[in-house]
Amino acid sequence: MTTYSIHPETRLGAVSLTVSDLERSLHFYTEVIGFKLLQQMQNTALLGSKENAPALVLTGQPDAAPLRRHTTGLYHFAILVPTRLDLARSLRQLAETRYPVQGASDHLVSEALYLADPDGNGIEIYVDRPRAEWPRRNGQLLMATDPLDLDGLMRELEQDDTAWAGLHEQTQIGHVHLHVADLDEAENFYGNVLGFDIMFRYGPSALFVSAGGYHHHLGLNTWAGRGAPPPSANTVGLRHFTVILPDEAERSRLLAHLRNSGISFSEAGDVITLRDPSHNGIQLLVASQQQAPAKALSLENAR
Repeated sequence: MTTYSIHPETRLGAVSLTVSDLERSLHFYTEVIGFKLLQQMQNTALLGSKENAPALVLTGQPDAAPLRRHTTGLYHFAILVPTRLDLARSLRQLAETRYPVQGASDHLVSEALYLADPDGNGIEIYVDRPRAEWPRRNGQLLMATDPLDLDGLMRELEQDDTAWAGLHEQTQIGHVHLHVADLDEAENFYGNVLGFDIMFRYGPSALFVSAGGYHHHLGLNTWAGRGAPPPSANTVGLRHFTVILPDEAERSRLLAHLRNSGISFSEAGDVITLRDPSHNGIQLLVASQQQAPAKALSLENAR
C-alpha cells in the first residue's frame, strides 16, 4: 500500500442520522440544542448554526428499530462551540429545559458535556482550550477524563444577561467518535488508507486520530465489544459522517490512493461515499463543493 497523509486543513462536516420521529427530533435539536432548521424536504431535514453550513442531517424513519447495544456505529458526535461562555449557555439551556445531562468532563484539551438525543444517539457539546495549553509528555499529546468544574463554568454566566438564541454561528462539528469491531483494522483504515495522524491511545481499546495536529477528529473504540456486528439497515443511528477536503487537488490525490489501495467507493457528483471495515459510512467532499441545502436534501432522499 502506498503511503498517504491527509491534508492538514481537512476537517469534518455534517453528520447524518436516522431518527424514528422527525418532528420530535427537530424539536430537540432546535429548541434544546439550538441548531436552526435550514431546510426540510419530505422526511429529511438539514440543521446548522448558520445558512449554507449544514451540521446535521436528520432522516425520519418511523419504522426504524431502536439502537442496539454491542454493535458498531455512533458512540457520539461532538458539537464544537467557539467559547467557554457558549458552553455555559448550552449548559444553562439544558438545565432550563430540564433535559438530562449524562456526563461532564475535563479532557485537558477541552471541556465537554454529554447527553443523548431522544433516540439515544450520543452527543457531546464541547469547547477547546487554546492549543498552546494542550499538555504533552515527551512530545505526545495528553488527554484525560477528569470531572468538569461545573461551578467555574457557570460563573461564565455571571455577567451574561443575553437571552438564549441558539448555538453561536461559528459552531461546527468538531469530531465524531465511533464504535468499531477491531481497533487494528480501524487504525489501518483511518491511519494508512485515509491518512489521519494517530494522536492518542487510550489503553488497548480506543484510539484518537486527526488532521493538522488537532487533538482528534475521530475517536475509535471497541467498547461495544471486539468483533461487534454492524447494526441492521433499519436502525436509528449513524448513516454517515462527512470529511471535508480543502481542494480538488487533495480530492484527486486521495482518490488515486483509494484506487491503488483497492478500497471500494462510489461517486455521485461531487460526493465520494465509502465504508470503514466496521461498516460505518463516510462521505468525502471538497470544501468549495459543500452542497447547498436543497442539493444536500436531494442527495439524502435519493439514498
